[in-house]
Amino acid sequence: MWPSLDKKLVRYRELEALMVEPEVATNAARYATVAKEHASLAKLVKPYMEYEEVSKNLAQAEQMLAAETDPEMRAYAGEEVASLRAAQEKLKNKVEDKLLVDDGEDYGSLIVEVRAGTGGDEAALFAGDLFEMYTRYARTQGWQIEEIDVSPGEAGGFKEIVFGLRGDGVYQQLQYESGGHRVQRVPETETQGRIHTSAATVAILPEPDDVQVDLNPEDIEVETMRAGGAGGQHVNKTESAVRLWYKRGTPEEVEVKCQDERSQRKNRESAMRVLRSRVFENQRLKLHKERADARKSQIGTGDRSDRIRTYNFPQNRLTDHRIGLTLHKLDAIIMGDLTEVIQTLVAVDRKKRLDGLT
Repeated sequence: MWPSLDKKLVRYRELEALMVEPEVATNAARYATVAKEHASLAKLVKPYMEYEEVSKNLAQAEQMLAAETDPEMRAYAGEEVASLRAAQEKLKNKVEDKLLVDDGEDYGSLIVEVRAGTGGDEAALFAGDLFEMYTRYARTQGWQIEEIDVSPGEAGGFKEIVFGLRGDGVYQQLQYESGGHRVQRVPETETQGRIHTSAATVAILPEPDDVQVDLNPEDIEVETMRAGGAGGQHVNKTESAVRLWYKRGTPEEVEVKCQDERSQRKNRESAMRVLRSRVFENQRLKLHKERADARKSQIGTGDRSDRIRTYNFPQNRLTDHRIGLTLHKLDAIIMGDLTEVIQTLVAVDRKKRLDGLT
């Protein structure tokens, strides 16, 4: 059914045999390399092996049912067949879900950047609403939340907020959130009841490990400065803010500034995390664009310039423009009830990816 899995199963068994060979078992570095590949394959191969076993048992049970003449035994065999078919379907979906995750995309943590766009103070307030929406949803999933850098808006909300999320399924669920988010509502300062349109952008940045992205220290410039904004006398006396420039003056240039922590060391560590994620995401987007014509699977490109969603408060309506989804429960969604939105996006993308496998 899945020819590529047969090859992975062969490799998985080769690695199992290698792990017990003396020349590998006694070499810590070699064993670690083999064990890492083995563990990575196990996530896909084990469900496949279970599926094959259940399919074998189902075939035997169906033969038994066809051959059985005793009513009581036929009833028993029928129940067994029904149970095995349900188990087979569940495992089939599990294997397909694993197949649809690109190599290296099983991220356990990510960085989210929310920036106010057009709309002045109202855009900053909307960025704050998006931050609250995502963090409320994160709490329902049991994910860890970590604020990395904050730039408050003058009237509330945020000009920009960068935060980390860590937990099971965090990337699989939030990978579709990158892009432009538009809000339509009557601002509190509007005296004539006119609806204003503002915008914010969201970027979902997987956190890579050292193997996935390797930054040359010679390509990074470090600049320290006094932090701006709230913070009392401390921000005026201590150069705790850090700005990192990656490949400054080139088409690949990336700039990151962090000032939320009082410690320059902590700000530098936070800035480096964000820098690594941004560079890694740029690499991923480039790869995506190169193969987009060949594999129509993802929903959009994840580019900030893509307008993906409209939040219409007067009509209590949310519209996702990529899949034509409209829900009239914006009040619940903005409070963190993202389940239906996320599940629909996952289902649509899953179908597209499956069509690409056939």
